[in-house]
Amino acid sequence: MPLLRSSLPLLAAALLLVPTSSAVGQRLSADGAAQTFSAVTDQYFHDVYFHFGPTIATQVGFHEFDGQMDDYAAADIAREAAATHAALAKVEAIPADGLDREQAADREILMNSMRSKLLSIETIRMWEKNPDSYSGGVTNSIFVLMERPYASADTRLRAAVERERQIPQVFVEARKNLKNPPKIYTEIALDQIDGLVGFFQNDVPAAFADATDARLKAEFAKTNAAVIDALKSYGVWMKSDLLPRSNGDFRFGAETYRKKLQYDEMVDTPLETLLAINAENMKANQAMFAAVAKEIDPTKTPQQELAELATIHPAGGELLQAFRDSFSSEIGFIQAHHIITLPSLVRPVLEETPPFMRATTQASMDAPGAYERNSTKAYFNVTLPEASWPAARTAEYLAAFNVGTIVSTSVHEAYPGHYVQFLWQDKFPSKIRKLLGATTNIEGWAHYCEQMMLDEGYLPPNTDARTAKLIRLGQLQDALLRNARFTAGIKMHTEGWTTERAEQFFVTEGYQSPAIAKVETRRGTSDATYLYYTLGKLEILKLRQDVRAKQGAAFTVGGFHDQFMVQGPVPIKVIRRAMLGNDTPVL
Repeated sequence: MPLLRSSLPLLAAALLLVPTSSAVGQRLSADGAAQTFSAVTDQYFHDVYFHFGPTIATQVGFHEFDGQMDDYAAADIAREAAATHAALAKVEAIPADGLDREQAADREILMNSMRSKLLSIETIRMWEKNPDSYSGGVTNSIFVLMERPYASADTRLRAAVERERQIPQVFVEARKNLKNPPKIYTEIALDQIDGLVGFFQNDVPAAFADATDARLKAEFAKTNAAVIDALKSYGVWMKSDLLPRSNGDFRFGAETYRKKLQYDEMVDTPLETLLAINAENMKANQAMFAAVAKEIDPTKTPQQELAELATIHPAGGELLQAFRDSFSSEIGFIQAHHIITLPSLVRPVLEETPPFMRATTQASMDAPGAYERNSTKAYFNVTLPEASWPAARTAEYLAAFNVGTIVSTSVHEAYPGHYVQFLWQDKFPSKIRKLLGATTNIEGWAHYCEQMMLDEGYLPPNTDARTAKLIRLGQLQDALLRNARFTAGIKMHTEGWTTERAEQFFVTEGYQSPAIAKVETRRGTSDATYLYYTLGKLEILKLRQDVRAKQGAAFTVGGFHDQFMVQGPVPIKVIRRAMLGNDTPVL
């Protein structure tokens, strides 16, 4: 939670956008629907959501589950499905018209979350398809105990030991459950296994170095060694046994893809319409890229401008300071131009990415969960180039931190992107909205901010005209990357695109390097709906346009953003109802 909190009048004003009638209030008193819904919700989160997902419980701040391990046995997964079905039936039995508008929306959000869980277990079935669900899953279960000091080192180590005791059995269950994985899933899991072994060999012991209980540390040495052995054995098994018989299909298929979009994001727009909307936006971004590039140097192609942009970046040792400097100018701009209310002036802690995360992320925001009370700092992690790298590799890596992407990354992760949304979470109006988020809102907001800040006139101090154009090129390249994800995800999972065709699309239409194209395509084979960045941005832009039309001269950018943010990270469809009072299309 943020260390400083804003006053309540802003929240109250925003909630006026969700009116309730006295007749509804009288009915609630009569039939108890609101109280029933609250009780059923609490029961679901405790007895199902956290019971079967203790890693999530730890992450969001419910530490009574810290010593428990997520269920990986087929019988336990079946029990989770049965419990979710039963909980869904209880929520469905509560009439929506017995709830006020905000609770009725929460009911819909909760039911969709349950349906998405059931779709994942019963139809998508990653537990039978993706070997990294096991190796990556158990690693995350320990990471969430390490990442922030919410309790003493001894207390957290005790929970880690309890979880580690259960990890070898997880790989026994993996060998039983994994049937016919897609080859690419097994290859990705194999690519990551050495890093996970190194995580348990080096990072986990270092994280608990301050523990003082000698008996506990001795027990940890045993459980950690057993985990390392289990991971190594799992890697050998994947390579010798699983990989040769990994002939499955990663594709979700159109029906499953549509259901996942409906349940996760409340988007029921036909896939062909979504593709057409994205294609139009992608062409607009490409045209703007070409126009800006021509303004910089009419003799160069856009690709040549990209190559030049890649060379304009800080030195590796100056990266952290470059981001630190960006915070001050972004905060100043947000306040001076009333972009959004900042509930706290406490900044995230800027630090180098922990070693075990460096292989998979260049920059990330690690904020505490909504119910974490004992460790309230948020960390902005930046992965620095290794000192041992040759100059060519360092230069290639730093191209991702050019003058344009430094701005878009800082805006996306911190101000006014993910970190500012975290600062608002005390104001989210319900437990459901604190715990269940739509990615079109979370990532859509951060991606929207990249464009919005430049559109509103933000530039770092002392930026000359040429550099300003290069910053816009960086933003547009990031936008084109997200456009390419949008198309590739749908096409691979519903229209039979091969991974090779998707990679080519990232290069030719998304303006990405072949190396990035390969990484992005591999990600899309399992993160099928990673269209949510552009999808969410376009939904927010349309909502903003519609609210402006409704409010006329009373519209302000800051007022819109505050009203949007206070609703919580819910599907944009829910926010449209609150802000517009109707169910008009999200796109």
